[in-house]
Amino acid sequence: MSAPAPPHYTSVPAWAREPVVEPVDHAGTSHSVLSVGPDGAAAAAHWLDALGCAGARVRHHDCADAAQAVDALETDLADALVGHRVLVAGSAQACLAVRAAAVRAGLSDAELRVAVTTVDERSVWCVHCHATNSAAAELEDVLACAGCGRTLLVYPHVSRRTGAHLGFMVDAEGPA
Repeated sequence: MSAPAPPHYTSVPAWAREPVVEPVDHAGTSHSVLSVGPDGAAAAAHWLDALGCAGARVRHHDCADAAQAVDALETDLADALVGHRVLVAGSAQACLAVRAAAVRAGLSDAELRVAVTTVDERSVWCVHCHATNSAAAELEDVLACAGCGRTLLVYPHVSRRTGAHLGFMVDAEGPA
C-alpha cells in the first residue's frame, strides 16, 4: 500500500498527478468502457481483454473528446442497474471531466476506474472571472487566465463537480 498523499493534494486523485491504469472491478455486473482519444483507446484495450474473459456485459465507446465521452456515459447510465461500473481511459484532463459527470450522476469513486495516459494538460477554473482555462501546466505552476488576464496559480485542488483545478491570482495576498 502506498503512502497517503501530502495534505495539500488531498482533493487531487493520485491518477490525476501521474499516468496510471487501475484494474478492472470484476465484481461489476455491467461495464461502460469509455476511451477518449487515441491514447485512451490503447489503454482501454487492456480492460476490454480482461472483461471479455469475464463474460460481463460491456459497452465500449471510442470517443474523440471528453464531451463525447460524457454523452456516452449519460446514455449508458440511463438504463444502468446496481453493479454497473464505469472505466474511462485518456488524459487526466478528460478523466477528470468524465469523473465529474459521473459524480453529478450519483456514482461513487468505487464505481469508477481510470487509465490516465498523460497529465500534460489541465483545466483550471479562475475564481476571479469564472473562465475555465485549458493549459499545459503542472500543479503549482502559474498561467495567464484567458478570461481576465490575471496570472493564476494552479492550486493543488480539483473540484469533483466540475473536474477543474482551482486557479487564483498568484500574488493576491501580496502587498498592495
